[in-house]
Amino acid sequence: MNYEFTLKFQVSDRHDIDGLLERLVSHGCDDALVGIGQPGRLALSFIREASSADDAIRSALCDVQRAVPTANLIEATPDLVGLTDVAELIGVSRQNMRKLMLVHSIDFPPPVHHGRTCLWHLADILAWLQKRGTYPVRQNVVELAYSAMVINICTAYERVFGAVKPAS
Repeated sequence: MNYEFTLKFQVSDRHDIDGLLERLVSHGCDDALVGIGQPGRLALSFIREASSADDAIRSALCDVQRAVPTANLIEATPDLVGLTDVAELIGVSRQNMRKLMLVHSIDFPPPVHHGRTCLWHLADILAWLQKRGTYPVRQNVVELAYSAMVINICTAYERVFGAVKPAS
């Protein structure tokens, strides 16, 4: 099955762009569209064939690490989304998605960031939608959103705690 996702990295902006692109391709990232617009940032939009979403994302991460060992993962997507993103994904209007959130405020997943713009883990909202059964949600998208969420949470944990393990 093909999985579509994006990995965003922080890299040294001293990289030779042509050399960087050659290394990415030679280390297995020939299935990615490379974005290098912002200095010190690298975005790779993959369409990767794999047996699972987790295998697709993890193999891409390994390929990038071999090609650019100093790259630090910023974010795997699709994960953090606003209501507009979810609405587009399931084929409804933003207003309809907002109405769902307000009408079902008791059991609608809570945002991970609440402010002027609220953000949710896509996996949480898709699981909620699947449970309700009112909107078609492709299982491979649910799987991909869950894998991206796990990668992002683990990356954030490593940023905060490094190699230190929590006390039991």
